[in-house]
Amino acid sequence: MTFKTTRLDRFIHQSSDFSIADTRLLIAQKRIIVDGLPAESVQQRVTALTQVVLDGNTLRNTKAVYLMLNKPQGVVSATKDPEHATVLDLIEHPAKGALHIAGRLDLNSTGLLLLTNDGAWSRRISLPETKCRKTYEVTVAKPMHEAYVLAFQAGIYFAYEDLTTQPAHLEMLSPFTARLSLVEGRYHQVKRMFGHFQNEVLALHRVSVGSLTLGGLELGESRLLTRRELEEAGLD
Repeated sequence: MTFKTTRLDRFIHQSSDFSIADTRLLIAQKRIIVDGLPAESVQQRVTALTQVVLDGNTLRNTKAVYLMLNKPQGVVSATKDPEHATVLDLIEHPAKGALHIAGRLDLNSTGLLLLTNDGAWSRRISLPETKCRKTYEVTVAKPMHEAYVLAFQAGIYFAYEDLTTQPAHLEMLSPFTARLSLVEGRYHQVKRMFGHFQNEVLALHRVSVGSLTLGGLELGESRLLTRRELEEAGLD
């Protein structure tokens, strides 16, 4: 069995509050111990089985990463796909191989996608019980009317799962466009809710998750969430 290797300076940066540049000084001060011996070089390779001790504390490469991406159309919400580009192909981060998606978007849907290596955090976002609200901009093929608003608020019955969706808020912006907020993320939920009226969704763009918004992030771009964003979102 082979294990992925990481340069020691990158490992220190990902696993502590020290920067990559700090590692050289830490080595000189003999504050880093690798498998029982003082670290030798910033280029020294470590794996998942390597024991790295910094100032007497054993490090694990589990520094939490919280990242947002403005997903373009035609990109798969997956880490691997034989036919399409994946969201990880758009991300430049040393720990991207450990990230997973918190709330997927369909191939042709666009907008705010969250990725993390923190499983508990992603569950709080994704589970209906936490009532984390997601907001979408929707374009449909046929004109909408007031019955849509009432039906979405009351909940729409999905026969396959034998359940009724939780109340959702639909704001019609024009006969063909709307802003939809809901607290669930069931399989193709938005398309199926509009399908109740035999109305095809032509475009679906997620603009927010809780208080997190894309801001000026361009399609295909990604960035780390700030501590303030995490705190304000109540997801920290």
